[in-house]
Amino acid sequence: MSVFSRFAPRLQEAIVARLAWTSLRPVQEEAGEALLAGDNAVILAPTAGGKTEASMFPAISGLIESAPDGVGVLYVAPIKALLNNQADRLGLYTQMVGLDRFVWHGDTPDNERRRFLKEPAELLMTTPESLEVMFVSRRVDERRLFSELRMIVIDEVHAFAGSDRGAHLMSVIERLAEVTKHDLQRVGLSATVGAPEAILDWLQGTSQRPGRVVDPPKPPSRRQLLVVHRPDLELLAQEASRMAQGQKSLFFCQSRAMSEAVAEEMRLAGTTVFVHHSAVSREERQLAEEKFHHGTDACIVCTSTLELGIDVGDLDRVLQAEAPDTVSSFLQRMGRTGRREGQVANTSFFCESTDGVLQAIALIELAKVGWVESIAVPKRCWPVLIHQLLAMSLAYDGVTAEDAWAHLSRVPDFQEISREEYDRLIAWMLEDESLRLAAGRLVLGPKSEQQFGRRNFMELFAVFSSPQSYTVLTEADRPLGTLTQDFVDRLVDGVSCFLLGGRAWAVERVQHDDRRVVVSPAPRGKQPTWGGFLPQFLGREICERVRRVLLEDEAFTYLDAAARERLESHREDVRERIGDGRDRVRIEDGELRWWTFAGGKINATLRYAIEGLEPSWKAIPDNFLIKMRGADLTAKRWEVLRERLRAASLWHDEAFWDGIAALLPSYRLSKFQPLMPDWVEREVVAGYLLDLPGAAEWVQTQSS
Repeated sequence: MSVFSRFAPRLQEAIVARLAWTSLRPVQEEAGEALLAGDNAVILAPTAGGKTEASMFPAISGLIESAPDGVGVLYVAPIKALLNNQADRLGLYTQMVGLDRFVWHGDTPDNERRRFLKEPAELLMTTPESLEVMFVSRRVDERRLFSELRMIVIDEVHAFAGSDRGAHLMSVIERLAEVTKHDLQRVGLSATVGAPEAILDWLQGTSQRPGRVVDPPKPPSRRQLLVVHRPDLELLAQEASRMAQGQKSLFFCQSRAMSEAVAEEMRLAGTTVFVHHSAVSREERQLAEEKFHHGTDACIVCTSTLELGIDVGDLDRVLQAEAPDTVSSFLQRMGRTGRREGQVANTSFFCESTDGVLQAIALIELAKVGWVESIAVPKRCWPVLIHQLLAMSLAYDGVTAEDAWAHLSRVPDFQEISREEYDRLIAWMLEDESLRLAAGRLVLGPKSEQQFGRRNFMELFAVFSSPQSYTVLTEADRPLGTLTQDFVDRLVDGVSCFLLGGRAWAVERVQHDDRRVVVSPAPRGKQPTWGGFLPQFLGREICERVRRVLLEDEAFTYLDAAARERLESHREDVRERIGDGRDRVRIEDGELRWWTFAGGKINATLRYAIEGLEPSWKAIPDNFLIKMRGADLTAKRWEVLRERLRAASLWHDEAFWDGIAALLPSYRLSKFQPLMPDWVEREVVAGYLLDLPGAAEWVQTQSS
């Protein structure tokens, strides 16, 4: 019996009559089998490979056969733009069988929300943060709204897993599981993910349903790849403009600063350019998407905002400045092309730097053998545990420590936090006045209210920080985007210029009282310093593949002449320094260079171990090597130190690593850090900067 024949008859008729489908794709057949059997599932398929229908058709069929009183199915996406993008498609699928869908996020008008709460749609499309708002809102009776919730579909599940937002999502799902009558069926959708079984295990949570990974064989597909090297941004943008001419393309950049600079250069070269990143206003982003969707000759220069499955219509080319940090991002971006019949998926890398060329090669070669990063799900996610304590205290007019623990201990991302540690945290938060006790219940204390109480606690609903920003407007009050506080602090009325939306703007005046920057067009702007201060780590596998690229003689047919020349020149230079790679240490002019190719996080961990063992030495790591300087830095002392690094006892010396954690820079990784006791904050920062198991395993596998 086919999956299609098991759908509700009304849905079968609509698929044939309204969509003119004659068959289901393999992923839809296999997913339908799993979901109709009641299994939890992770469904994998390329972008535009039919994942949405694979999950939603079985969900809609169930809604037809047994109408819920309230919401029956949740569709959760990581960003509002993806919800808006999917609204028409899911609206069509529900409308064609007589059901309804509703989109609830931060931009949904209040009158529409009130109407939905009176007459809920069967399918609710939302974000984890908006679900949190519903739990906290006095207007929402979550037990009535979600009592018959059967299924939650999480799009782009890889964007959640392993992050604070993923921990928050799982906590919210477990709260939903407490109010529904059903064992909530959990479905994750993704195009590219390593070790999907780990994602499924995480997603299962407390559900007792069987789990299944749906990953049907994919037919081999051609890919068109090119790596271009140009020595400066202007030449790079001119080359990209020539390639983009007469076509629709996305140009991905690794930072907002780069996207602004590239857009300006391409516009000067005559290309129709739109800019799309998180600091560009919503109106400008929507205008870019709309014009691009209906155009035939345009380029959107973007950051990762367009990496997820937002449909901007048929796309001819993906361009990439330098290279992304992961194979997953590379595949996700390339997957935006090759959707039309006869079209080939493609990516062209435009690299100013030699490192960009090497990184692009490493990503391509790893993807060719089917390797994609696995997502490690943390089990001691302190920032979100603190966030959820505050959120539950607010949502329930106070919560007992026992009831909060009963919930939090069920969330996978908190599994390795013990009850003793939890009690110690509660005691600290009471002493620190971020919580207080009222009639035996935990309620928000004055410190939390001062930190998060503005605008009816809106700042509390999201687990990630929203930095202070200023709105940029023209003299005619047209919003252009936002600037961060630290950038605005450097602006001078009537003097300063900057780039935003790919155009140059002159500052007329900064209005600090209502946080506005009023601007007028300028002939050419200075580049805003968007970037953050946190170190950017490449993974060990990518760095090791770069090592192979340098030490082997393989020629890569997708390199242009300039990129090939850069590779060969760098190969000669590196081989002269490290020979065949077996002994990757050189001491010259009082500086020791250790070419580890171990990745940024392992190298950072080794750096702190080196400085802990040799306090007079200074170690400077990057993703590929560690430079060391200091008194008495000799080959003999280095050999002694290297043996100490190989000792297993070092990596299990808790006192040694506690001492190092206490000396780590206090990076601002979470807006909940001000509420953390020192011992939790040290662990959180150390978790970001250090990889003790990875470093221990790496040093012990190196030849002497």
